Amino acid sequence: MRKGETAVQDEVERLLSNPFIGTLAYFSVAALALVVFMVIFGMITRYNDWEEIKKGNVAVAMSAGGKIFGICNLFRFAILNNDTIWHSLIWAGYGFGLLLVSYYLFELLTPLFKVDAEIQKDNRAVGLLSMMISISISYVIGACVT
Repeated sequence: MRKGETAVQDEVERLLSNPFIGTLAYFSVAALALVVFMVIFGMITRYNDWEEIKKGNVAVAMSAGGKIFGICNLFRFAILNNDTIWHSLIWAGYGFGLLLVSYYLFELLTPLFKVDAEIQKDNRAVGLLSMMISISISYVIGACVT
């Protein structure tokens, strides 16, 4: 590293060592990543989460809530187990990828019905199961974060 880069890095580390600034920084990165990850989830589902929630579709709300909880839980573990915001973001992103895999596995392992179609039809049993899978898998992934 060059001398100027080291000075900037030292200054950033000094600022982040302040608990108020560090909390704001981690919160900001996690909130932005949550929005990005939810947009990605929205692109893989066959319905518009927010339009369905606006119509009162409880199954979609449960499924989306599980995704939000799962993503935030991944950030919780990533922040607790890593020294930098960058490493936390990398681990949370990796965990998010694994959550996506679990979503596809849920669809694959339910050959009697299509998960997205049932959730869109407000099948609350499927919405609840989707929520619980997202939450449960986030704990398993979180336990693996180093």
